[in-house]
This record gives sequence, structure tokens and C-alpha cells, in this order.
Amino acid sequence: MSLASVARRRRSIRLPGYDYTRAGAYFVTLCARDREYLFGEIVNGEMRLNELGQIVQSTWHDLVNHVDGIALGEFVIMPNHIHGIITIVGAGSEPAPTNPASAEPASAEPAPTEPAPTNTKPKQTPLSEIVRQLKTFSARRINLARNTPGESVWQRNYYEHVIRDEKSYLEIAQYILNNPAQWAMDSMFPGEK
Repeated sequence: MSLASVARRRRSIRLPGYDYTRAGAYFVTLCARDREYLFGEIVNGEMRLNELGQIVQSTWHDLVNHVDGIALGEFVIMPNHIHGIITIVGAGSEPAPTNPASAEPASAEPAPTEPAPTNTKPKQTPLSEIVRQLKTFSARRINLARNTPGESVWQRNYYEHVIRDEKSYLEIAQYILNNPAQWAMDSMFPGEK
């Protein structure tokens, strides 16, 4: 089967017609490529992060410095995937840097003197862009640590769920927090069921 035929058959797991820039809470799951154990191990029901897991953790917490109008909720790193809650509360985003090695200072030229239009509303950042930034920033840092430039770290897609009410939020938050203790029952655990 060719890559093109796989791409044609791949169906979107997003809700058709749903606006993923809308304010609200979203549960996301990202898997390591080929579900490889990259981020650490579970010991006695607790996740022990390795260096790569620590990179993912710091990248997650740093998202609020790159994307305006988001709040980060419960989050857990597992050996081969992560779960987290991202709440979109506002608008705007700073794009992912294209050259992380570059530390060039900003141009010394003066900024334009005309004020920006005040009647335009800042563009809201879609969930897909927030997840893209998380994947991009963490993959660059992981590949730097492993000396594997350009290698894929994450699976192409991700799972998301729109959290529609407080009860659902609390259930998902509890699931995230309990995930390491439930690792042996997880669908991504390699043992036999």
C-alpha cells in the first residue's frame, strides 16, 4: 500500500464543523512515534521522568509563554504518551521559532510609528496550532539531546476531546492524575490483557 493511498484513507478525528479556536477546555493525548518508550518509566505506580520526559514537561509548562489566552490544566507524561487539558481563554499566538540555534539580536531599526489598527480583534489560536507548537518545541529539544536532528518524535496526529461541562472536566482530570497508577491496564501498555 502506497503512502498516498494511506493519506487518502486517513480520516480526520476532529468534530466536523467544530471551531477549535472557541474558548473552552480540551483534553489532548499525544503519542510518541511508534509508541516508543521515550519519556521514562512507571515504578510502583509513579512516573519517573528521564531527560526526554523532563524536556516534554518543561515544554508543556512553557506553552503559556508562546500562546496568548490559554491555561494549562492537569497533565501527565507516561512512558510513550502524554495527556493534558488545554483551556483556550483568549486569543493570539507567537509562532514556533524556525531556527532554534539562532540567537541573533533583534534589528536595531526603529519600529514603525503608525499605531496598529484598534478595530481588529486578535486572531484566536486553534487547538491544532497549540499542539503543533508543543510537538515542534519538544521534538527540537529532544532531538538536540539525542543528537538526532530532524527525527520524528511524535505520531502524526493526536487525540482530542472537547470538554463540555464541569463534571466531564473533573472526570478527565481524575483520569489524568490516576494514569500512572493504572498503567498496567492502559491500552498503550505492552503487556498482555
